[in-house]
Amino acid sequence: MDFDNDYETLPTQNVVTHMTAGAIAGVMEHCVMYPLDSVKTRMQNLSPSPNAAYRGVGEALFRMVKYEGVLRPVRGMSAVVLGAGPAHALYFSCYEYIKNTLTQGSTRTNHLAYGAAGCVATLLHDAIMNPAEVVKQRLQMYNSPYKSFLDCIVQIYRSEGIRAFYRSYTTQLTMNIPFQSIHFMTYEFVQNITNEKRCYNPTAHMVSGAIAGAVSAAITTPLDVCKTLLNTQPEQGQGTGLIHAIQTVYKLGGPSGYFRGMSARVLYQMPSTAICWSMYEFFKYFLTSRAGDQGDSAL
Repeated sequence: MDFDNDYETLPTQNVVTHMTAGAIAGVMEHCVMYPLDSVKTRMQNLSPSPNAAYRGVGEALFRMVKYEGVLRPVRGMSAVVLGAGPAHALYFSCYEYIKNTLTQGSTRTNHLAYGAAGCVATLLHDAIMNPAEVVKQRLQMYNSPYKSFLDCIVQIYRSEGIRAFYRSYTTQLTMNIPFQSIHFMTYEFVQNITNEKRCYNPTAHMVSGAIAGAVSAAITTPLDVCKTLLNTQPEQGQGTGLIHAIQTVYKLGGPSGYFRGMSARVLYQMPSTAICWSMYEFFKYFLTSRAGDQGDSAL
């Protein structure tokens, strides 16, 4: 079997391959880059404690470790691991299926199809990841009152109800739909330049992923700041939606408030998406190769 030729024309019914590769890639992505994600959450806080007001990414990470313990930057990772596996499994399998359906196997031209596939995949991904994001960001905050992710879930449910886990869902979708559309279109565009033959090329996958992550992260930072506000602030009164979040960010931070933590977000997303795409493409190739070897043996 010629895997260089077959690699980008995998049968769309091979859902298990896409789901397995996606789940592994998602867990690896979030775990490896989790400390920077914690820094981003802290830096996006619009009314931080004087002990948690940071001037840059390096200072934030250093002070978290020095004053709160070496494991503080990874607090809340367990919540993300539990959510990232199934979320990314659905995310990549849905993307591959819709992409191949809309393009009929073509991988060169239809960037609108890539964007549309990314939008639908995001709806499934965020439905699973939004509660995990709420728990994760509550645990990442300075002086978080929760003892563990289970304690966080129980306390949020008791005091704020089930709605608290999806209060930022609309905002997350508003952010992630353009984020993922830009992400997938940029990834496929850069792939056309760095990997014209569309074979398994680790360097091309890594570079394409990093560029796609940086571009999409920078553009959608204002919405990410609003999402962090909704995830980390207990519900008070009726104004808890996206419009209220936009108004609150402006009130507390002015125009520059919408770009708080952008450097941390870009620094997180570049290696994060590079790792995610590299791991996904590797396991997709590896699992397909094994399936091909078994098929050849059977023949």
